[in-house]
Amino acid sequence: MTQETETPLPDNEQPPIQIMVIPVTAFQQNCALVWDSKTKAGAVIDPGGDVPTILKAIEEQGVKVEKIVLTHGHIDHVGGAADLAAELGVPVEGPHEADRMLIERVADQARQFGVSEAKPVEPDRWLVDGDTMDMAGRTFQVLHCPGHAPGHVVFFEPELRFAFSGDVLFAGSIGRTDLPGADHATLIASIKEKLLPLGDDISFLPGHGPASTFGHERETNPFLR
Repeated sequence: MTQETETPLPDNEQPPIQIMVIPVTAFQQNCALVWDSKTKAGAVIDPGGDVPTILKAIEEQGVKVEKIVLTHGHIDHVGGAADLAAELGVPVEGPHEADRMLIERVADQARQFGVSEAKPVEPDRWLVDGDTMDMAGRTFQVLHCPGHAPGHVVFFEPELRFAFSGDVLFAGSIGRTDLPGADHATLIASIKEKLLPLGDDISFLPGHGPASTFGHERETNPFLR
């Protein structure tokens, strides 16, 4: 299942980047295909599974995928990364190395949640707070935001005023903290100290559910009051 895109605009009216949300697996995780509107160079963020569906979207959009990017090591975000990387012949970047154990035990996660077996993936580049990561013709800032997962990272593009938040912050909710390596106080600190100070105008796409803005969540999210 893929989210329908609108009729393409003329080149001079295209936004700097295009984003297609591809809900994957029973978790309906927001795998994102993101690309430069002019060059079609792009990346896949958090391919949690359903690799044939992701490949079909890449082909239909004509995207030249240059890398796979991971926000954290939970199965619904990394479950298809190894197979997709092998199919496309591209590197994998992220998350923070604190999630190495989660990724190495992705098959155990599959059994725990009763989903298809998944393969671990070895990132070509682990990310740390303060790194930058080039994607879809833009340079994203890397923010290490633990709490939901020890090595969770968020990708923020200051010029576009946009972030991929993974499972740190959702519209009306926050990431689970009842999983191994999670901690509620740490997650709240990540949100309040790393994300919200970026500005109320920042739009973000979470790992599940609809997009929102930091300002809207600051004002209405019950977990942030």
